[in-house]
Amino acid sequence: MTLMTFVYLIAGLVLLVAGAEVLVRGAAKLAAQFGIPPLIIGLTVVAFGTSAPETAVSVQAALNGSGDLAIGNVVGSNIANVLLILGMTALVAPLIVSRQLIRLDVPIMIGASLVVYALAWDGSLSRLDGALLFTGVVSYTAFLIISSRRDKNANPDDEFAKEFGLDEPVKPYAWAINLGLILAGLVLLVSGSNFLVEGAVSLARALGLSELVIGLTVVAIGTSLPELATSIMAALRGERDIAVGNIVGSNIFNLLCVLGLASMVSPQAINVAANALAFDFPVMIAVAVACLPIFFAGYRINRWEGLLFIAYYVAYTVYLVLSSTGKPFAEVFGEAMLGYALPLTAVTLMIIAGRAWHKQKT
Repeated sequence: MTLMTFVYLIAGLVLLVAGAEVLVRGAAKLAAQFGIPPLIIGLTVVAFGTSAPETAVSVQAALNGSGDLAIGNVVGSNIANVLLILGMTALVAPLIVSRQLIRLDVPIMIGASLVVYALAWDGSLSRLDGALLFTGVVSYTAFLIISSRRDKNANPDDEFAKEFGLDEPVKPYAWAINLGLILAGLVLLVSGSNFLVEGAVSLARALGLSELVIGLTVVAIGTSLPELATSIMAALRGERDIAVGNIVGSNIFNLLCVLGLASMVSPQAINVAANALAFDFPVMIAVAVACLPIFFAGYRINRWEGLLFIAYYVAYTVYLVLSSTGKPFAEVFGEAMLGYALPLTAVTLMIIAGRAWHKQKT
């Protein structure tokens, strides 16, 4: 392992985070100039913009023939977004969840997770699979924009408008400035993705780990830094729509757009590792499903639930490290997680959600 490996990793992460921030600022303000409501900008431009690092890295990895890195980045990011980032955000401040997330966006996140799993079940994601996924994100975005324009109860004092300065007077030539920010953000993202992919592949070879494991851990956490910064800062400011909606929107975007684009640009079908289908995909789906009872139970995420999420992420990461290094008890640890810990937690959460529902009815 050389010093340049760490230089590539750090430089890549810095450029990706900076590029995502610049891109989101420019795109959000440009969208506002075209009359798109702030809430929809938050659910689309902001959530999708914070997933720009995942897009850049997975597309670059697919072009380089590193399919495991592309898959691991998306699956690992979705797991980290909920368990690690949402968990840490809930520890900072208990979060209140909007009803729209529970009724629409979380079910779409669960559905997208199941669709990706079904498409990958044959061991690969083809260009046709990618086109289907990308059609899904276009349809989802169009639905959000159309439904927002029909909503006559939109709140003019929106959190997203305050955060991104969307309610400020439009300055002369603002469109040119915002377009310049978007272009600068794209340049930073492309440069950062090149550095990060190069560093991740070198790190995997040096440590004797698979590109899938590096993608599920190091790269996934690194590309999720924009979501972490956005959600924690929003929680500190009491902006619950941004804190939670950003995570759910990003996960939907990762599954439909990032994997869709990566599959379409890849020179050949992206191979999906058998161990990812057997363990990592089911964990991603379980994490998505767990959001429903937790969010539904009082429409809030409490600190103890955030701590539970973080504990599961630590256990998941420990299993990845154990299994990749060939430790003898890794298989037992994984079976205990899938066979006992996750089902027990699911039953507990369903009981809590059932009591909350019964309380509302009575």
